[in-house]
Amino acid sequence: MLHFAQLISALDVSNKTKDKITALTQFFDEASNEDKVWAIALFTHRRPKRQVKTNQLREWCIEKSGIPHWLFEESYHTVGDLAETIALLLPHPSTKSDLALAEWIRYLMDLSDKEEAEKKEKILSAWSKLNKTECFIFNKILTGGFRIGVSQNLITQALSGHLEMEKSTVSHCLMGDWNPAEITYEELLSTDSSKKDLSKPYPFFLAHPLEKDVKDLGLVSDWQVEWKWDGIRGQLIKRSDEVFVWSRGEELVNDKFPELVSLGESLPNGTVLDGEILAFRDGGPLPFNLLQTRIGRKTVGKKLLQDAPISLLAYDLLEFDGKDLRSKPLHQRRQTLENLVIQNPHPNLEISSPIVGESWEELKDLREESRKYFAEGFMLKEKSSSYEAGRKRGGWWKWKIDPLTIDGVMIYAQKGHGRRADLYSDYTLAVWDGDALVPFAKAYSGLTDAEMREVDAFVKKNTRERFGPVRTVTAELVFEIAFEGIQKSSRHKSGIALRFPRISRWRKDKPKEEANSLEDLKDMLNLYGG
Repeated sequence: MLHFAQLISALDVSNKTKDKITALTQFFDEASNEDKVWAIALFTHRRPKRQVKTNQLREWCIEKSGIPHWLFEESYHTVGDLAETIALLLPHPSTKSDLALAEWIRYLMDLSDKEEAEKKEKILSAWSKLNKTECFIFNKILTGGFRIGVSQNLITQALSGHLEMEKSTVSHCLMGDWNPAEITYEELLSTDSSKKDLSKPYPFFLAHPLEKDVKDLGLVSDWQVEWKWDGIRGQLIKRSDEVFVWSRGEELVNDKFPELVSLGESLPNGTVLDGEILAFRDGGPLPFNLLQTRIGRKTVGKKLLQDAPISLLAYDLLEFDGKDLRSKPLHQRRQTLENLVIQNPHPNLEISSPIVGESWEELKDLREESRKYFAEGFMLKEKSSSYEAGRKRGGWWKWKIDPLTIDGVMIYAQKGHGRRADLYSDYTLAVWDGDALVPFAKAYSGLTDAEMREVDAFVKKNTRERFGPVRTVTAELVFEIAFEGIQKSSRHKSGIALRFPRISRWRKDKPKEEANSLEDLKDMLNLYGG
């Protein structure tokens, strides 16, 4: 655990990508293979099942540290992270431990069949042997909230250097439904196709936002133009008569979308489709909020299947007849995809139709109508492009429309997490409804670090009420909120929900009385909502 703790400390002291990759590579060079597997698993969000309730950890920490409940809660609200709060409040360890990361994880997994008294004894014993950093990591694993701010891309780059393998190959090895408790390091990184996991998806090819003049891309005829659909990116896999539906977040979503499993069963073996999972009816997509009703469901009832029907809008074919097609040019993959869809029609299978335009100017005009089609703009794909792994520049671009904006007044603030744990960085915004302010959105990104510190100081000086970690503040600061879409919502006091709200600028030039109204939001809903 000490070795892994040293890695976490090294990752925490620098924001430079090069430093992080160096620290990760050094860890992989020196760690045991079992520790490597668990480190990869933790960084890619494959955590062991939580064995202890958080309220039990609270009580045991309070008892061990000898502090009152109110002081623990105040400490927690200040720190903003339960695992770190416990690590800071516990007394210094009385002994040391030389157990490795994998051994500590087995220690936690062995708690599954234990009674509460024995679990308590085991946890207290562990706390008495771990230093502050080790204890923090132990608690993060224990609470199931292990997020250290290391992307899978960094892990892939470090492993690529450590193993002297192509980054795309490493990325593919890490995909799929693998269990760190059951797989060896050699099996995980093996390129032997005979050991290939049937469920394993391909790394998604991600586009960069188009930040230059679209005319700089050259001839329109060299590009395949499609709507950028507002859904969930997914891969549908059919191999050896088994079907797997993966989201871009590497979540197996078969249970959420049984229609797509049925679709997969109708396809030939050795097929992998890339596309968008959309709420879809009568030949067209439906608002994203309908799709949201299916997200988070492990089982889907008959009524929900009828109210929020789902289709896969396919736009690429990554594997056909068991052959990897990713190195083929897009126009060839597209032709094979079209033939596949024609030969295997299914009510839940659609194909993304290319948009034809004589010039970029013509496409610019059409792009402004994106919201009418529940789209976010255009995807631009070079017809000669291969399907690459991760985010690459050049072959694919996303040409999005400008976001919608509204000015709101901050009325509540809450401390953030991670490096923002001691700053009020999560804000609730409101609009005017007559003389009252009605909350309509939460936002926690978009300000610079300097601006965030300025807002934090304002919150501390202008707090009116406290509700646990939330502060009611004097209504004064106005922020412009950008968002991608707007829908009706019975779950929000305003009756409206925004898609991806974030702060686009601090309106220091605008007094609170000039912020927008609920009526303004309703007008936007009538124009752009679903």
